[in-house]
Amino acid sequence: MKTLQVGDKAPSFRANDQDGNSISSEDFKGKKWIVFFYPKASTPGCTTEACNLRDNYEELQQQGYELLGVSADSEKRQKNFKEKYSFPFPLLADENKEVINAFGVWGPKKFMGREFNGIHRKTFIINENGIVDRVIDKVKTKEHAAQILN
Repeated sequence: MKTLQVGDKAPSFRANDQDGNSISSEDFKGKKWIVFFYPKASTPGCTTEACNLRDNYEELQQQGYELLGVSADSEKRQKNFKEKYSFPFPLLADENKEVINAFGVWGPKKFMGREFNGIHRKTFIINENGIVDRVIDKVKTKEHAAQILN
């Protein structure tokens, strides 16, 4: 698994959001954007992280950022997650892991002594030229917006 690094060009992709709308990397041309990958919709850590981003969404927008959440959940699961917590940003339903693999966030993980493949919780901050400015590897779910804004 080769994770995107600072200085890499953001990959081209197209995937559906929670409402079945097609979203592509082209939609972010000339914009600053944040892509946050999370393991599973509606689980405690992912909910905490996404709610923290929601609560600070206005500030992120004032800094000029667009926001995009990505996991391998179905459109239905993403829609329920978004509606339950009123997220103001789209959630990609990347069931075939196209975007996940393009950013290199799928790989071996350890949880409670067991090893398995899964999505690594990572966030990529991409500039107006489509270049990765920052990668946040150690996401603090309760303070994620602060990590981005610092």
